[in-house]
Amino acid sequence: MTVALITGSNRGLGRAVARELADRGLTVVVGARDEAAGHETAAEIGKGATSVRLDVTDAASIRASAAWIEERHGGLDVLVNNAGVLPEATTAATEAVDLSLFRRTYATNVLGPVAVLEALLPLLRRSSRGRIVNVSSTMASLTDQTDPRSPYYGMVVPAYQSSKAALNNITIALSKALADTPIKVTSVCPGFVQTDLTPVNREQAPLTATHAAVVVADAATMPDDAPSGTFVTAAESSLGDRW
Repeated sequence: MTVALITGSNRGLGRAVARELADRGLTVVVGARDEAAGHETAAEIGKGATSVRLDVTDAASIRASAAWIEERHGGLDVLVNNAGVLPEATTAATEAVDLSLFRRTYATNVLGPVAVLEALLPLLRRSSRGRIVNVSSTMASLTDQTDPRSPYYGMVVPAYQSSKAALNNITIALSKALADTPIKVTSVCPGFVQTDLTPVNREQAPLTATHAAVVVADAATMPDDAPSGTFVTAAESSLGDRW
């Protein structure tokens, strides 16, 4: 039995990832701030899926979820850090750099994954095939942000972009720290997805959450000889063969 926890998985991309991993035979734990919504999602997925209340900005919630996973499932093999926010999409910044928006964004997109990792790494270290997947974005690429030819050049959401750049750095650092273990750490960009994260331009997104979930699931189930510490996009996963 391979146990996978997906944060922020009662809706959108996280929900689709949970369903995809369950279809691949993993035992899924739906992590959700809304306990009722988490239970509803797990029931809908079926196949032995369970749910746990998990707010990545709440230390007590994280500790409790780690204890619950160990008691209920006996361990953890896969962690998908999916929970994320993009308040810049719906909140007007007072200036190019708005401290309040940075605080809100970093609390969930950077400090949240770090807190979850700190609590769950002891369980992942006990797994023979541990996998950590950090859901990121090509929007964080400094190369793309400075290249006028890039489709991401005109996107200016510095709190979000820098938070995902920080998450990519965490991926690299973790891959080095865990190099002597079976754990693989990957950052993935699922593409421009039709989710609540981008409510303003959702109709322009070419990918449904179901399609985008494939790249995340591929990283969560990568083979033992795959490299760690990489950044993977949809075009580089099995999803690329479907379009």
